[in-house]
Amino acid sequence: MTTAPSGGTAPVPALPEPLVAGLEVLLCDADGNLFPSEEPAFVASADVTNRLLADLGVDRRFTPEELRLATTGMNFRTTSRRLAAEAGHPDLDVEQWVAEEKRAVTAHLGATLTPHEPTTAALTALSGYLRSAAVSSSALTRLAACFTATGLDGLIPPAVRFSAEDSLPVPTSKPDPAVYLHACEQLGIAPEAGLAVEDSVPGALSAVRAGCPTVGNLLFVPEAERAERAAALFDAGVLTVVDSWQQLADLLLPVLTRRAAGDLIPTGGDG
Repeated sequence: MTTAPSGGTAPVPALPEPLVAGLEVLLCDADGNLFPSEEPAFVASADVTNRLLADLGVDRRFTPEELRLATTGMNFRTTSRRLAAEAGHPDLDVEQWVAEEKRAVTAHLGATLTPHEPTTAALTALSGYLRSAAVSSSALTRLAACFTATGLDGLIPPAVRFSAEDSLPVPTSKPDPAVYLHACEQLGIAPEAGLAVEDSVPGALSAVRAGCPTVGNLLFVPEAERAERAAALFDAGVLTVVDSWQQLADLLLPVLTRRAAGDLIPTGGDG
């Protein structure tokens, strides 16, 4: 079975019915997936990054788009440590820069993001059958600003947001699977019961390595990058790639409604 994307592109493969019937939680990457935060975030982040490079005595400067293409899926701590090491300062304490980037990006996102009604509608429909959680490399303060600005606080409240920056004993970043493993543990589910939805390759690798079935989402990926991104997501191990949350809902809801009606019995679980 396949479903046609809302944008009229080629149909995408359906997810295996037994897999969908066994799902409990929708594990949502946040930036560039639930909301189009990456482009505005990189406007603020590039300013901080370029000030860091100047402080390191490096002539290189990034435009927001160059920084996005170079670091999508990584958090600023990882980026700043890499830049410092490349500049010959591998032991630089980057925490003041991490704090400054967090402040600048959070303020900019809170002022620029707005609700995306089709995403809200699809997530609302899915919430009748699956719990939702956010699994992100971004800091919780940044997530809070984004969720409030986009009107998603009620669907994914703070208690079910997990950050590789703030929720782990040692901060890390995707593609490390630690944040997905932590989220599944806190939610009380096996990884195979959490469907991860990711727009980036590092994010998809993080979820796949944690053992979560994973779907790629191209909704907020620039049109010119979609074909290449889709291929890379499949290479990373995603089961299918959709172009919107509505298309994902179209894949999941027929099975989930039948499960709720008692017409399906999940396979491969404990019961």
